[in-house]
Amino acid sequence: MAELPPYAKLLGVRLDHEHGQPLLVLPHASHLIGRPGFMHGGAIAGLLELAGFAAIRHALGGSDGPRIKPINVTVDYMRGGRLIETRAAARVTRLGRRVANVEAEAWQEDRGKLIATAKLNLMLDRG
Repeated sequence: MAELPPYAKLLGVRLDHEHGQPLLVLPHASHLIGRPGFMHGGAIAGLLELAGFAAIRHALGGSDGPRIKPINVTVDYMRGGRLIETRAAARVTRLGRRVANVEAEAWQEDRGKLIATAKLNLMLDRG
């Protein structure tokens, strides 16, 4: 997989793998604070979007491939994200020639207690 985009670096996101699938990890950091003691919702949404992009790249076999452009991203916040390490993973539910659909999940200590989910519709710009 290609290097993560500059936005990921700004957030401090790192790419790991779980069972051969991309797993993104967002460490706790003071620049991610929203309300006191909690992570900013935009940082969580950004992590989910990056997880969706990583899932598409993985499904396409690596970094060489179409440009990925968001058509629509819907985020559902389930509970407040505390200022601790946050993980996100995504799965491709449909991979067409021009459009892909992805579902992403973010959690902290317990994967069974999600802090947010996202549905992404992404355009695959094959040039």
